Amino acid sequence: MFIRPATPSDGEVLATIYAAYVQGPGVTFELDPPNADGMAARIVATLPTHPWLIAEEDGEPLAFAYGGVYGSRPAYRWTVETTIYVAQSARGRGVGRALYPALLAILRAQGFRTALARLALPNPGSEALHWSMGFTPVGVHPDAGYKHGVWHPIAYWYCALNDADPPDEVVPYALLPR
Repeated sequence: MFIRPATPSDGEVLATIYAAYVQGPGVTFELDPPNADGMAARIVATLPTHPWLIAEEDGEPLAFAYGGVYGSRPAYRWTVETTIYVAQSARGRGVGRALYPALLAILRAQGFRTALARLALPNPGSEALHWSMGFTPVGVHPDAGYKHGVWHPIAYWYCALNDADPPDEVVPYALLPR
């Protein structure tokens, strides 16, 4: 398995992976899957400040994970929200357990203090992955999203990345030495 940064040219294949989640029961609360151009635009918007990674095998993308802005207020800048999606055909093969550590390592190198993940429930596979990556559940927001005629709760998960106090400024992903 090879892990690499995403590029806008990955928009089509990542849109396909993500569409299965959007069209599925309630793992993501988007109602319409983005097309290739929409996904490419998301990648372009993310990469200056946060990593967006792809796990691939024999040149075929199997999963993607990225970090993103947690909140708009300046005091949140040391907290990052993480996201991961594994192609349905690759689930249960350890792809997420290979990809997520690479993402977390970059976020640590950037200087983020905390990673947060939101998991729509029920989601036993994602819960198991987050446990194995060092995340712990910190709360549940009942009835957070309404999709396909059903209310879904969101579980919030926390992972400590750095303990510098006071923290240094976070290094934008585009400026991180590679």
